[in-house]
Amino acid sequence: MYVRTRSPFLAIAATTEDGPCTTYVGPDGAGHFVKMVHNGIEYGDMQLIAEAYDILRRVAGMEASEMADTFARWNEGLLNSYLVEITSEILRVRDEETGRPLVDLILDKAGQKGTGKWTAQVALDFGIPIPTINAAIEARFMSALKEERVEASKKLGWQSTAKSDLEREALIATVHDALYASKICSYAQGFNLIRAGSEEYGWNVDLSEMARIWKGGCIIRARFLDSIKAAFTRDPGLRNLLLDADFSTWMEKGNANWRAAIHVAHRQGVPVPAMQASLAYFDAYRTESLPQNLTQAQRDYFGAHTYERTDKPGQGAVHTDWDGLARK
Repeated sequence: MYVRTRSPFLAIAATTEDGPCTTYVGPDGAGHFVKMVHNGIEYGDMQLIAEAYDILRRVAGMEASEMADTFARWNEGLLNSYLVEITSEILRVRDEETGRPLVDLILDKAGQKGTGKWTAQVALDFGIPIPTINAAIEARFMSALKEERVEASKKLGWQSTAKSDLEREALIATVHDALYASKICSYAQGFNLIRAGSEEYGWNVDLSEMARIWKGGCIIRARFLDSIKAAFTRDPGLRNLLLDADFSTWMEKGNANWRAAIHVAHRQGVPVPAMQASLAYFDAYRTESLPQNLTQAQRDYFGAHTYERTDKPGQGAVHTDWDGLARK
């Protein structure tokens, strides 16, 4: 089917230096699945940018025009993307009636049409962790509670007196690195979900090719998709972008600033759910021994769900009479 209709698609597709941004994704619903995950990644991207904006305005005390310049500068480097570009443009627009930045007059309730939710539902079905995308979805849910938040701000409002020990330019640099590192984690989660769908349904989706076609004509088009394309070209079986040499090297470099930005936000009471979800994902993924050994012990205690022993890998599942042993 794609072979017969390829010419019209090529004619209308966005084009980059890598060619037209169209390809055969796979049989059945492969294309729809990939588009759904694209939109889930988009949710994560938008929330991460919103959190960066929030730190800059509430911690650094930057005006809209200053933030516009900052996002424009970021758009010339690692963070080059359509969403960062339009963020800069949005922050420059003044309301014709009041002269104030128009973004300041927009009600802070973000809508959604369902593709983010579908992404989260499928990820739960497949057992693929996508905490950054989930955090972005929940942030929109939270934003919808406007009336409750207004009331809560009166009863629970708290203004930190703690001052950031970072100079403004240093703070801006930490936010830049936190945004990029979090973005890497968000895309890693999305590509892992595409792989899971491909393996489940036998689609044989080319992840390198997905990165290529997203480089133009879509909302998440960004320069760093070149790096993702290169990573999956070098190793088509790459299990996670964080394991790619180039990405892992950068994550090591940006790690301190990433944590510093989140620390500053927490001290000032600025919510950064997607950034901290990305950091938790990164820390969990690189941790050899997670505390779920205790979780499994609890499950075995109250429900006889069994567990496996690390010192007897071939033994299989076992159960312990925890209550009986504890009372001895």
